[in-house]
Amino acid sequence: MAVGKYGKKSLFTGFEGSSMMELSTQREAGTNMKILIKGAGDLATGIAYEFWLAGHQILMTDIEVPLAVRRTVSFSRAVYEGEAQVEQAKGILVQNLEEALGVTKAGNIAVIVDPQAKIRETYCPDVLIDGIMAKKNLGTRIGDAPVVIGIGPGFTAGADCHFVIETQRGPSLGQVISEGSAIPNTGIPGEIAGYTIERLVRASASGTMEPIAQIGDLVKKGQTVAMTGGVPVCAQMSGIVRGMLQEGVQVEKGLKIGDIDAREDRTYCVTISDKARRIGKGALEAAFSGSPRFKKRR
Repeated sequence: MAVGKYGKKSLFTGFEGSSMMELSTQREAGTNMKILIKGAGDLATGIAYEFWLAGHQILMTDIEVPLAVRRTVSFSRAVYEGEAQVEQAKGILVQNLEEALGVTKAGNIAVIVDPQAKIRETYCPDVLIDGIMAKKNLGTRIGDAPVVIGIGPGFTAGADCHFVIETQRGPSLGQVISEGSAIPNTGIPGEIAGYTIERLVRASASGTMEPIAQIGDLVKKGQTVAMTGGVPVCAQMSGIVRGMLQEGVQVEKGLKIGDIDAREDRTYCVTISDKARRIGKGALEAAFSGSPRFKKRR
């Protein structure tokens, strides 16, 4: 482990070489774990996808009105539509633990409306991951599961969770922090194709969200892409709409409601981002290194 400015971090961000072989061996040995992920937005979905690929049972919790912008790659979409296909995995909305276990047994990902994640008490997860991305801890405790992982700033490894995963773009993205916290939120999104803050689309006024542009549409700088509270919202740059909030939800002025990508490639609208994948691999690394079940078989 290496010590970074904000905490002790691993020297790699995912499974490579012998580590991937080790993961495959453990899957064959039956180390299937029960994973509970708080939040079902795009980053939490990337995490869920990595655990799903590794063969684990996944239950995700979310609020009654999810505010994920990148809806096409978020399992939170299941709250509105009943199901949400993201790449090769399917998220299915459930109402209770029995339904959740049936969904996960069938190889799918269960999604439940449970803002406080109370289902944890009966689901009894091996690993709990807080992927709400609130930039602060909204109630996760280190005793909530044998392995508790906090995603991004707002958590302290060793205090309210066992591990923290770095979410800031750069060389540390996806690294596992075993002591301390992630780099504090800067409020400026990571650079994509030379753009940072211009990528964001924010509500011009409080009120009802009315999308005009849809995910996958090409837009020009200055073009009206949505209405919030009856006030036009204009794009700050030209590009493809990679994310847009659900129609009809209530928003506050300044809330992020959309995302524009200058790369103008529609495949980015329907594929999990490189950032989410790296964070997911980091969470998977942390889960396996901290799991008593995994250690017992090593």
